[in-house]
Amino acid sequence: MIRKQVLTGLLMGILATIIGIFLYISLFSELDIKTTLIEAANNDYLGKVIALGAALNFIPFFIFIKKNEIYKARGVLLATVLVAVIIAITKIL
Repeated sequence: MIRKQVLTGLLMGILATIIGIFLYISLFSELDIKTTLIEAANNDYLGKVIALGAALNFIPFFIFIKKNEIYKARGVLLATVLVAVIIAITKIL
């Protein structure tokens, strides 16, 4: 039961990050999504785009906290840590 709730929160956090990336690109980039991501990777600011997209994780995190769904909130937090690790790996490579 706990694993299922954490997994639900993890998937919600990953989905929120993906939606945040697409929302950020659609609002602030003049290029399409694919071109923006390619340009971000080529110019070494893909990590910044991902981090800005991950900022959307605040919404499900605080919703889960308010609803007292602590394990789902842990999943969202886990997704945020996973995104941070991915950003660190892209910076190293």
